[in-house]
Amino acid sequence: MLMEMGQHHEIQWKCSVGSIRPGFPSHRRVPGECGHVPAVRKGHGGLIQEEQLRFSNDSEGDRRARRQRKGLCQSFSETKLFPQTQTSWILEAEAFDSDGLALGSALSLSGAHVSIKRCYPFLCPFPASPPLAVPSVRCWCRAPALGQRRRGSHAAHTLLPGRYSRVSRGRLLMCVQGINRLPERGLFGVPELSCPEGFQEAQNKALQESEELVQKACSTPPGPETVMIFDQLSDSLCRVADLADFVKVAHPDFAFREAAEEACRNIGTVVEKLNTDVELCQSLRRLLADETVMSSLDPETRRVAELFMFDFEISGIHLDEEKRKKAVDLNVRILDLCNEFLIGTHIPNKIDKHVLPEHIRYNFTAEGNYLRVAGLHADCPDDLVREAAYKIFLHSNSQQLARLEELLVSRNSLAQLVGYDTFAHRALQGTMAKNPETVRQFLEKLSEQLSKRTQKDFEMMTKMKTKLNPHNSMLMPWDHPYYSGVLRAERYNIDPGLYCPFFSLGACMEGLNSLFSQLLGISLYAEQTKRGEIWSEDVRKLAVVHETEGLLGYIYCDFFQRPDKPHQDCHFTVRGGRLKENGEYQLPVVVLMLSLPNSARGAPTLLSPGMMENLFHEMGHAMHSMLGRTRYQHVTGTRCATDFAEVPSILMEYFANDYRVVNQFARHYKTGQPLPKNMVSRLCESKKVCAAADMQLQVFYAVLDQIYHGKHPLKKSTTEILKETQEKVYGLPYVPNTAWQLRFSHLVGYGAKYYSYLMSRAVASMVWKQCFAQNPFDRAMGERYRREMLAHGGGKEPMLMVQGMLQKSPSVEDFVDALVSDLDHDFETFIMDS
Repeated sequence: MLMEMGQHHEIQWKCSVGSIRPGFPSHRRVPGECGHVPAVRKGHGGLIQEEQLRFSNDSEGDRRARRQRKGLCQSFSETKLFPQTQTSWILEAEAFDSDGLALGSALSLSGAHVSIKRCYPFLCPFPASPPLAVPSVRCWCRAPALGQRRRGSHAAHTLLPGRYSRVSRGRLLMCVQGINRLPERGLFGVPELSCPEGFQEAQNKALQESEELVQKACSTPPGPETVMIFDQLSDSLCRVADLADFVKVAHPDFAFREAAEEACRNIGTVVEKLNTDVELCQSLRRLLADETVMSSLDPETRRVAELFMFDFEISGIHLDEEKRKKAVDLNVRILDLCNEFLIGTHIPNKIDKHVLPEHIRYNFTAEGNYLRVAGLHADCPDDLVREAAYKIFLHSNSQQLARLEELLVSRNSLAQLVGYDTFAHRALQGTMAKNPETVRQFLEKLSEQLSKRTQKDFEMMTKMKTKLNPHNSMLMPWDHPYYSGVLRAERYNIDPGLYCPFFSLGACMEGLNSLFSQLLGISLYAEQTKRGEIWSEDVRKLAVVHETEGLLGYIYCDFFQRPDKPHQDCHFTVRGGRLKENGEYQLPVVVLMLSLPNSARGAPTLLSPGMMENLFHEMGHAMHSMLGRTRYQHVTGTRCATDFAEVPSILMEYFANDYRVVNQFARHYKTGQPLPKNMVSRLCESKKVCAAADMQLQVFYAVLDQIYHGKHPLKKSTTEILKETQEKVYGLPYVPNTAWQLRFSHLVGYGAKYYSYLMSRAVASMVWKQCFAQNPFDRAMGERYRREMLAHGGGKEPMLMVQGMLQKSPSVEDFVDALVSDLDHDFETFIMDS
């Protein structure tokens, strides 16, 4: 239970370390963790480098250390401890309540008692209360051993910075612990990546390993080992390519980004060549053609074998040598065009400052005689600023336009070369939708259902604009985001500033930890990183631990804004999970990247409701990666159909908007007061205001994506198609000389698949209403969710996973109904607030 901030609670301190209870093993030194610890003199403001303790593995050393630790405890009296460097030492103590939850830090020790000055329940590395005097923990703790089922089974382990373990009161045994200077390590613990040049070394190592595996695959007789070798081959390349894919966009050092970009390009080229390697393909064909062997394989192995063959087929393995070479060249060119186009979507536009009225120039960054416009300024209350930003930022660029047109032509050429009518037909193989015809039917039916609701939303926005700006009341595309927000705030009195104090980052992490613990038996623990393992000092590493299965994997949390970091929230797979040849499981590693503001002095990082929801969304991806524990990394976690991959993340948004979930963690960071229920209800209902228009905009994007990747040659230019589709599907007028499609970055990663967000949301809505709406903490349903949807990764047909969870096969009409029903207001909340 969270105690009131500012109260002092006396808790009997049971840490006079000599009182080891029966059944507890003696302390053992962890290599690289324990060392010399300076004593602290009473009343001194810091640590005095005088007397030193050395922890030894022999029992006499243990006893001596415990005796001296007891003396140190008694010598403290309101001693303030300051953060130290890695070569210095820190003393700090923790106290736990009767349920075994850490209550607080920044403690003053007086004799055998502890006075708690800051209070908070389980935190990962993100404190809900203001920053404490001592930000890190170095101690020994008796806690349940990971992975052990039997209650009362305990083992000693290190309590790392920010890591709080569940123990019983009176069973906490502590001694001072220091940390030796840690050896230099590479990014994510990869030794080669301690410098940018290491990417070349890692790449060479992966390529050499892949050559050996190709030879092994070609000489191995058909059997399950063939699939395992193919997966090893995939893993050896992905371990470099996936890691580089993240580093090239997120690392603050340009040299690292450039080296990672080159590694991505080189590995990508090798992959395309392997996908057209006839001899390699023949080794897989022999397996698939052997009915006796295939019938003996388990379903997952059979599916992975078929997926590898599918990769060969869509790359043109059946073509003659000349056409195969053309397919490789097209794939390589498409990779380059994707990178160039993606960079171009984020490049700001400049305009002579004298073109804009003087009174709005301050809204944009000045560069000499020019103003730099880097976004749409969608939240700015000044209509003229939004209009200027829209017209300048979306102004057509001939180079970017040429890249997009070549990209679309190249994709279509590749698709037709390998036997598909369009790129969309090729891209939708293996998805829930299966083909463009189903996608078109889904989007048309949804648009039809949304039509009247969208028109009403636009009428409300127009009235609001007329009220605030009577001289220019015509609703334009730059008005939609702003006036829908105004309507939400007016109708439900929604001010993000009122919610932020309840959503400190630490509180939100507590909420996620509590939810996962109740629903899936999973806890998040902060792990100390090695020097060189992370790319920014504010990155945190979390260990994901199951109550009976032990360690499942790692999540690196790159949450805060910094220069040159993309302003986007996303999930990266750095290493996929798989069963290794020696029987051990290769733990998955992922990165969650957010763009949260840095905390102000004396206050924690506070999240807006939208930021909190995004955190839950991305953590949904992370749990999919952790729990998709497949035998093969080729289908691990989120390596599945795109229109299924978004289901776990969107489902987490429903949890984030349920009061029963929010009530478990939303506390005012100063007062500890819970977020009132009516505020949560109003927040949820406010999201339904103009939601039909918002969804119609998504339909427009998805339709545009389908047309661009449909039948070629296109009947008109991409800009003319944009104009026609916008006015027909969306309803707001096209603005001359703009080219929004040149900022449509999803055309790279979601080419022909942008509809996936809508279809995934439909599935998530059905899963929520049928399985979790009645009780969001239902452990039995959580286990079913893991068993039916998360555990398979991409190792099972996506629609079969949905059927297993819903106990029925949903139709296109079911998808549409689920989305539209989400727009209906809660009657009780609507009437009360009206």
